[in-house]
Amino acid sequence: MNLTEYKEKIISGCASVIRGKNEIIENVLICWLCGGHILLEDVPGTGKTILLRAFARTTGGSFRRIQFTPDLLPSDLTGINIFDQKTSEFVFRPGPLFANLVLADEINRATPRTQSALLEAMAEKQVTVDGRTYPMAEPFMIMATENPLESFGTFELPEAQTDRFLMRLSMGYMKREEEMEVIRGEDTSVMVEKLQQRVSAEETAMVKKQLEDIEMNEDVLDYLMRIVEATRTDPGVRTGVSTRGAIALYRAACARAGLNGRQYVLPEDIRALAVCVLAHRLSLSASAGRASQEEIISSLLEKIPVPLEESAFA
Repeated sequence: MNLTEYKEKIISGCASVIRGKNEIIENVLICWLCGGHILLEDVPGTGKTILLRAFARTTGGSFRRIQFTPDLLPSDLTGINIFDQKTSEFVFRPGPLFANLVLADEINRATPRTQSALLEAMAEKQVTVDGRTYPMAEPFMIMATENPLESFGTFELPEAQTDRFLMRLSMGYMKREEEMEVIRGEDTSVMVEKLQQRVSAEETAMVKKQLEDIEMNEDVLDYLMRIVEATRTDPGVRTGVSTRGAIALYRAACARAGLNGRQYVLPEDIRALAVCVLAHRLSLSASAGRASQEEIISSLLEKIPVPLEESAFA
């Protein structure tokens, strides 16, 4: 199985439940293949949970959902050691983080202490409990959600944590015709349960290996770096994109190229992913005015010259 066949199977499966969101599904797939994590910002009721459940069913990965609340403890995520009276020994009971796909619902409702428990899992794909380290499942992806319009009873995510997310996405509302079809159709929860696994774990590992063959030439890499460097000198930005962010855009662009049947990255791959990969990594200054992080990245993309198509795959 090649990357394009893998993409078609995943999108066709998820799209049978999530209508009109093929681009979002493809971006989730890119994060999945790159071993990255997703921050999904949107208002309630737009299908965030259904999206990840459908993706888990289609890929055959294990799925766990964690509802973040102010009283949630780090051990509620990572697991704890329990004393077994039969053996007179402590036995580790894994927490909900030990799954292939983890939905961290309303992550900003948990305290910073609990949010920080995710950092080791996200960055190192392991957790440490009582001095002992336990590896996460492979593949492993966290999709955290938050409501950007509600701030009461929430804790803002620290910059060090938002930088760990490969992408920040937003589902948005469906088109009118698609929404009408969903309203009068079968319950989406029932539809998810009917979804069949489309790919195996072996096929996922195989296509991830194929990403290593995707190339980005010097002109396209230079274009990527000019975008990253521009965020560090823009007057409206206090802190620009980190090296981790540049690596994330590089890997995501290679994955997008492969999923679209190419062995090389085009500038359009960079442009298509720059906002969702880079915007949430910016820390804005007062001179940014009312401009959002997304608007600043979009403005930079309009200013920076795009390499000629001939040089992109020369």
